[in-house]
Amino acid sequence: MVIVKAFAYAKINLGLEVLHRREDGYHEIRTLFQTINFHDVLEFNLIPESEIQLYGDDPAVPWDKTNLIFQAAELLQKKFRPEKGVKIKVKKRIPAGAGLGGGSSDAAVTLLALNQLWNLNSDLSRLTELASSLGADVAYFLIGGLCLGEGKGEKISPLKEMPVLPCIVAWPGYPISTAEIYRYYDKRLALTKRSQPSRIKEFLERRRLRLLTNELEEIVFELYPELKEIKDIFLKEEALVAAISGTGSAVFGLFLEKERAKRALASLGLKARAILTETLPRERYRPLLH
Repeated sequence: MVIVKAFAYAKINLGLEVLHRREDGYHEIRTLFQTINFHDVLEFNLIPESEIQLYGDDPAVPWDKTNLIFQAAELLQKKFRPEKGVKIKVKKRIPAGAGLGGGSSDAAVTLLALNQLWNLNSDLSRLTELASSLGADVAYFLIGGLCLGEGKGEKISPLKEMPVLPCIVAWPGYPISTAEIYRYYDKRLALTKRSQPSRIKEFLERRRLRLLTNELEEIVFELYPELKEIKDIFLKEEALVAAISGTGSAVFGLFLEKERAKRALASLGLKARAILTETLPRERYRPLLH
């Protein structure tokens, strides 16, 4: 039996700027993606039948045709007509609806793994095109590391990496709907937003993390004020940057030293579930294990 195992790593958004609402209903954004060493585990087993079987250990996640993993496999199957099928087993660790990109990362890893398992010989350019059709940030997870994301998030530009930094990710145990946050944004902030210099562009010139912000935080904190308490704890413990990732519900903090990160983790107490990990540069981003 041929098996491919893979890690689907999470991401954080170091900064996020909303430029405008597009005619297709999506929002034009500018963001900084960064992978972290926190992942789901996927196992792909080649089966003789031309079918897709998907199983996962998180009951909160639908393991059916609505899952991005299934959709990624089905997309490759329709495009390339492999003679074999696949059984996919997922150990889910990245919480859904937390802004950490778990579903998108799972989908990207599925494209990479089945490209190998089914001997499709598709290059990165072709896989990127397919990834972009699945979701706004799926293409990013084909590359990893520190990247600039533009458009809906599908236009990916790799950037010079930062040093590896300790990272705490905390989440409150509930998901947040991205659509909900953008609806509130359109009703409130977009009506009064004034043009301001891009802090992400400034970061690209000066490489100072403290410059970065997430423009959607104001909405998220208004709806979920307990998340601001988590961010404030990180900042009190001297985080280099702390923010909501994407539209939440996860809050992250990057620290200069591991001891400071440990103090921040202890200070959280029972306010949220949390892990201490680190940023994952592109040179160490290896989703496929074998």
